[in-house]
Amino acid sequence: MSADPSADSPAGPSAGSPLDRALVEEATKKSALIWVRGSGPVRALWHVWHEGAAHLVGDGPGEQPLPDLADGATAEVTVRSKDKGGRLVVWTARVVELAPRSTEWEAAVAELKGKRLNAPDSEEMVERWARECRVLRLEPTGVDTVQPDGSLAEAPLPTSATTRGPLPGALPRILFRRRRRG
Repeated sequence: MSADPSADSPAGPSAGSPLDRALVEEATKKSALIWVRGSGPVRALWHVWHEGAAHLVGDGPGEQPLPDLADGATAEVTVRSKDKGGRLVVWTARVVELAPRSTEWEAAVAELKGKRLNAPDSEEMVERWARECRVLRLEPTGVDTVQPDGSLAEAPLPTSATTRGPLPGALPRILFRRRRRG
């Protein structure tokens, strides 16, 4: 048994005071997205909170691209307010890549599967995740209580996504014509 009572907890090493841990857990649970920085740029990612940590799935076809996060590395996680969109808390995390089909992987994937929206292959999704994707666990290790100055806004990352092109010329007439009374 270790001298640190929190070392044996599901969240791993101490993430600060009990109040800090509660803030990290509640804010992360309620936020639809978290902003994660590994060694590269920050990415907004969907996640689930499960057993004291944020879990992510990605880096496969049709899934979100994960930042440069290696097993055992450290990541910075920023959580925003669901109501106002402002920064609530910034916490550091230890990255753990879960081995496909392990007990931890199965438990995390069961939670992730319930939150995955618009999957093209919902029946085969778990098999595809096991073959082609990474499932990561971000375990809180500390809370940054100093809020940075400024907005920290950054230019969007390059993507192949495009915006909608111009409307066809006839569409406004079709959409906005008045119905004739007969």
